[in-house]
Amino acid sequence: MLTFEEKLQVIESFPELERKDVSLGRVNFHYNESSYDQKNVVYHLHPNGNGFVYAGKMTGYQTNDKGMVNIRDFTEKALRSTIRKSILSLTPKEPEKTNEPEEEVWINENTVTLTLLKEGEIWNVYADDILDGTFNSYRQATQYLDEEGFSRI
Repeated sequence: MLTFEEKLQVIESFPELERKDVSLGRVNFHYNESSYDQKNVVYHLHPNGNGFVYAGKMTGYQTNDKGMVNIRDFTEKALRSTIRKSILSLTPKEPEKTNEPEEEVWINENTVTLTLLKEGEIWNVYADDILDGTFNSYRQATQYLDEEGFSRI
């Protein structure tokens, strides 16, 4: 088991965390850039070595009702890994950028055209104003069009 001082040394190696001394010699570490109301990454690190790390948005950890995992018996590697994952789980997510177009026109050898259109989170294929198919992803929609003998214009 790491001592209080050893745990502090590991935790303080994360520059994105801000130390907050609380009662009874305990220490919290906040992640102020959190996308959520949850700011505490390390909660009530006690001089006896007990303390908690927020794992409420992570899988594979046994947490209490506040989403905290007890770090009393963590190794340095486990502590460092859990804190890094906690910070990442609270980090603002940037919208995924893709090269997918919002709209495409496809044609077959008989010069029939279909329009592939992203509408919200789904992809619809239209023949003029008539809905021909609905797909969960761009890849599924283009695979369908390819199988039906259409190609992008």
